[in-house]
Amino acid sequence: MYPSIRTITFDCTGDPYDLGLFWSRVLGRPLADDDKPGDPEAIIKDPAGGPTLLFVRVPEGKTAKNRIHLDLQPEGRTRDEEVQRVRALGARVIADRTRPDGGGWLVLADPEGNEFCVERGELG
Repeated sequence: MYPSIRTITFDCTGDPYDLGLFWSRVLGRPLADDDKPGDPEAIIKDPAGGPTLLFVRVPEGKTAKNRIHLDLQPEGRTRDEEVQRVRALGARVIADRTRPDGGGWLVLADPEGNEFCVERGELG
């Protein structure tokens, strides 16, 4: 038997609750009921049983490009609409990797600088 991915952990130097709240809004999933500002960690559970997202405070800042990141595929909106939505939540665009045929993705960073990508969705 092989292991399953139980948790994906995000390190942050700021308040884990704030970063968790950003991702809660991006993914439309609530933070754990007992999470509050100032806690050393915050958690988002996947109601479908996928990996939990854990946000934990660390003393050191981010110094290089992520070696692993999340790729998001929009549902019910275009890639451009999704990028506009997550930018309004506090993300910033790092690079546009859109191809002439409309494929590709945009690389963004969350408020702590963790990169993630928004791919083309069903609607474009």
